[in-house]
Amino acid sequence: MSFRIQGLDPAPFRHLWGLSNEALAGFGARRHVVDAKPGCPDRIMVRDLDPGETAILLNYEHQPADTPYRSRHAIFVAEGASEALDMVDEIPEVIRIRPISLRAFTAFGEMLDADLADGHDLSPLIERLFARPDVAYLHAHYAKRGCYAARIVRA
Repeated sequence: MSFRIQGLDPAPFRHLWGLSNEALAGFGARRHVVDAKPGCPDRIMVRDLDPGETAILLNYEHQPADTPYRSRHAIFVAEGASEALDMVDEIPEVIRIRPISLRAFTAFGEMLDADLADGHDLSPLIERLFARPDVAYLHAHYAKRGCYAARIVRA
């Protein structure tokens, strides 16, 4: 089964690019200068940022459905990122090198199933979860900190 991994649209974050640290704090966000790789996974391009690049750390509602599964958590977005990842039938390295929690949702945002896998073993789990016709999309989360990583849909 073919699948597509999608990064976040950069448009909702552009107003943060270039703001002072004080202005970012007004949005509950802060700038982070990357000092190690891996270590700072961007959610727009879905890659580990390189040392010296800057990211904005902010709270993001990745599951906005009006259900008990509504959820938000801290994420990094690369400052100045212009294009979201859209990758078919491949697992980006930033996900492949980490333990991942996959969560399967209906079109109405109800969680149907979830499981854990090493990132390099994720494809069979994606296929298993999408074998259910009532699964509309998957959310990948970095298992250690629980942060949202990316959305996965059928391609």
